[in-house]
Amino acid sequence: MSTDYREKRKYPFVKSFYFALRGIWEGVKTERNIRIHSMMTVVVILLGTYVSLNWIEWLFVLIAVTGTVALELVNSALERVVDLVTEEYHPLARQAKDMAAAAVLLYAVFSVIVGIVIFLPKLIST
Repeated sequence: MSTDYREKRKYPFVKSFYFALRGIWEGVKTERNIRIHSMMTVVVILLGTYVSLNWIEWLFVLIAVTGTVALELVNSALERVVDLVTEEYHPLARQAKDMAAAAVLLYAVFSVIVGIVIFLPKLIST
């Protein structure tokens, strides 16, 4: 293959945003967990507005929810690549999928802890 990979990617920079948005839309359309995380993000943003989070609290909340959705997208992409490579059961394929799912789980737990630390005192005092 003599053609350089970068030569094949001659599309405008703005087009990369289209591809990214299409990826988000595909994830929301096809992945239950991404829909759940997205719905929870809306709930958390509404709750944050209700309890009047300060900018540092918003920063932590947005890092938590955005990171969870982003990791779920990466997990889904990895699962698709593994499925594309092999249709047969393989222990390494299972490990790759399990590890990607574990990364999402760990970050989701972190997000819940962030939510508890930030929202619980505010909800108790209201």
